[in-house]
Amino acid sequence: MSKIKDSKEKRPSSLVALLIILFLIVAMIIQIFVLDVDHSHITLIIASAFAAVLLLLSGFTWDDIQEGILYGCKIAMLPMLILMLVGVLIASWIPAGTIPTLIYYGLKIISPKVFLVTVAFVCSVSSIATGSSYTTGATFGVAFMGVGYGLGIPPALTAGAVISGAIFGDKMSPLSDSTNLAAGVAEANLFEHIKSMVYTTGPAFIISLIIYTIIGLRFSADTINSVQIDEILTGLDANYMINPVTLLPAVLVVILAVKKVSGLAVMVIASLVGAAFAMIFQGFGPADLLEFMNYGFVSETGVEAVDALLSRGGLQSMMWTISLGFIGLSYGGILEKTRVLEVLLDKISGLVSNVKGLITTHVISSIAVNLFSASQYMAIIIPGRMLVPAYKKLNILPQVASRTSEDSATVTSPLVPWGLCGVFFAGTLGVATIDYLPYVFLAYLTPVIAIIYGFTNKFIFKEGEIDCISTYKTEEEGRA
Repeated sequence: MSKIKDSKEKRPSSLVALLIILFLIVAMIIQIFVLDVDHSHITLIIASAFAAVLLLLSGFTWDDIQEGILYGCKIAMLPMLILMLVGVLIASWIPAGTIPTLIYYGLKIISPKVFLVTVAFVCSVSSIATGSSYTTGATFGVAFMGVGYGLGIPPALTAGAVISGAIFGDKMSPLSDSTNLAAGVAEANLFEHIKSMVYTTGPAFIISLIIYTIIGLRFSADTINSVQIDEILTGLDANYMINPVTLLPAVLVVILAVKKVSGLAVMVIASLVGAAFAMIFQGFGPADLLEFMNYGFVSETGVEAVDALLSRGGLQSMMWTISLGFIGLSYGGILEKTRVLEVLLDKISGLVSNVKGLITTHVISSIAVNLFSASQYMAIIIPGRMLVPAYKKLNILPQVASRTSEDSATVTSPLVPWGLCGVFFAGTLGVATIDYLPYVFLAYLTPVIAIIYGFTNKFIFKEGEIDCISTYKTEEEGRA
């Protein structure tokens, strides 16, 4: 028993913790900018080995380090299983005609000028309804990527709009796991937490929509390749049953998610329904579906543009992404279980004696934990729990603490190439994180707005304010 207690009380020195983080930063810089390598798997393994050696020299045992690795893998398990099934779902929905129909109608209805803003808005509504940015990315996101390709919109731009909309809706949905987690960590009422986010995420999303609208003005009927669109429409119509009936699997996903059915179960059910539709409406056999769902669907229409759009999916196609997720979370688990992140956060505790210092510290530390732990959940939990006492000391309501966790940890998680969200969206949308990163405007605007409020003391709700939306009073008005 004493051995377990001693293990839990171990802490690395500040120097060791700093060296571990600096090594990862330098290793990533060398990999990306010097060696021009676009995968981080081995870099993260090397960084994990470096951290393990320093920690062993600091008195930790291999059991301590392995506990962290297994802890990270445990966190990764459910999202990675869902990611596997996303590949299966995509490979069943294409032959089912679900994704071809979404692309077909999208090309028919959506104008290039309003495409990006439409993508962001529709994805936000989907995520609010389902509480899942993952579900939105795997369904509407994949379809919009195909529509964008047909309209001549750069894939990175489309992916940026998909992710901005998806994470906004996820944040504002009471069904979202990250939204509930942030409220729980800060001891805030869930709906007060969501109302509080209106002040930060709301303006950020509106500005994002304006930016997507302005960018969309560059594209018009004159700038798109109408010949290619006609070719895609003809190819889709000739090879698939294009009918609203084939959209039922997508409708089913929304219904199940709203009913709070487990994301894992939703993906299984949606995949099986897609497979059934492929056999009933498109004429594929059971052996074909087993092949597609494992190795991916290969389109053979003879129309190059259609085949490029629809040759994708499959469980095996996700394994590169899944391996990165497990490695990234293993590294983050080592840092959390050996208290490396806690040591570093302790060093900045002196910065939280006032509102601007507290909000800024919370935002920066959450983003940092996101980068070094590869998990938005750790980025919500670790800084959140460490800084809750500081919020209480300044008489700030808990929904401000929970809001700040989301304003920093949740929105920036898709920007981390080795993090769960970055891995998911890159694998699902087929666009590298580093490529779509500049266009996820919501991820940049929200933390900036949160910090501005901290410096101006605006919308920092204090004890004694009855309703943070209808009765908000500034500190100056309160004193008066």
